[in-house]
Amino acid sequence: MADAFVTSDEHPACGICPSRRFPLGGFDVAERPSREFPFNPVDGHRYTDAGVPVCVHPEKVGLPPGRYATDGTPPVPELRLPNDPVDLDPYLRDLMHSAAPGMLEQLIDQAVEQIPQVFPEVDVVQALRRALG
Repeated sequence: MADAFVTSDEHPACGICPSRRFPLGGFDVAERPSREFPFNPVDGHRYTDAGVPVCVHPEKVGLPPGRYATDGTPPVPELRLPNDPVDLDPYLRDLMHSAAPGMLEQLIDQAVEQIPQVFPEVDVVQALRRALG
């Protein structure tokens, strides 16, 4: 079995989140709790009707809502740079520290590509060092 998507106790994902048990793409992510994904009191997870585990806190797990396991499509992180370079450091820090390990490398690659295009005056290496430090 593949490693769980989230392995750190310091990650903001809930303790019972399927991301702590299943690999990236091994669970769906819903926008919020709903009757569509009933809670199973036996194991503490929510599931689709087809039995796919569902995370209901995308902001905590660091993934946008999606039917990743249901549709067999892996999540792709999306870097959304702020409009003002003053907001770049806190944005990157929050993003990088809430991203699960499987997404971090992709986010860094996007940052290296996009930051110089949007903010040519910003040293991307220094910005990433501040974010990850």
